Amino acid sequence: MPISKIEAKQLLQRLIFEDASPQDWVQDVWGLSPILGDSAAKLLEVFEALIECCPEEKLDNLLQSFYQDYVE
Repeated sequence: MPISKIEAKQLLQRLIFEDASPQDWVQDVWGLSPILGDSAAKLLEVFEALIECCPEEKLDNLLQSFYQDYVE
């Protein structure tokens, strides 16, 4: 049974942003460079949209693939 979108989003956020919240990450990048900060904000927006439109089974497969590579 695939994991829920909420769980998938949390796990992907932890994998990508580690201990920081995604919004804090965007602000940190923005503080380094407004141009890169704008790109970081767009990236986060796309990330969230992809989570919403992707079926749970595909998110589950994606997570399994990333975590398998991560622990190797």
